[in-house]
Amino acid sequence: MGTDSRERMVRSAAYLFRERGYSGTGFRDVIAHSGAPRGSIYHHFPGGKAQLAEEAVRYAGEFLNAGIEAATQGEDAASAVEAFVGWWRQVLIKSEYRAGCPVVAVTVEAHDDAPQLAAVAAAAFDRWQDTLATGLGNAGVSDERAGRLARLIVAAVEGATILCRAHRDVAPLDEVVAELKEMTRLAAAP
Repeated sequence: MGTDSRERMVRSAAYLFRERGYSGTGFRDVIAHSGAPRGSIYHHFPGGKAQLAEEAVRYAGEFLNAGIEAATQGEDAASAVEAFVGWWRQVLIKSEYRAGCPVVAVTVEAHDDAPQLAAVAAAAFDRWQDTLATGLGNAGVSDERAGRLARLIVAAVEGATILCRAHRDVAPLDEVVAELKEMTRLAAAP
């Protein structure tokens, strides 16, 4: 069984978690969405749903981090905020406010029987924060302040995404982004 079906299942799990949550997504759903052969999911994920979720969170974390890295190469501190938010805005609108963050979905539903899920989610959040902090630092924000701002950006954007889903409107995200961009500009000012 090829890695192609394995990768499709991981991507499908991440996609489904962001719309249905961890508890609302089963192996059957992942198989149907990915088009992978039924037996392959048990072959590739002998650790069960928790193993699949772990890999889906890693995949989602790396996917978003790659976008942040690419967009934070400039000297404008606000571009780091824009990089983190642009993708979420598109996802919310395109999904008609059904999709959120798969990392958040797995985090809030991580159970005692799968403590590794919280650790993998924390690692994804930390990676985003580190990448954002580096971009902010490159734009002139002090290292100490860049780390705090990066954590604030991740927390604010994730919270705003939830508000957008509840209100079925991107206004909460747009408002949070405007404030974060202003804050980062001021932090980078000499």
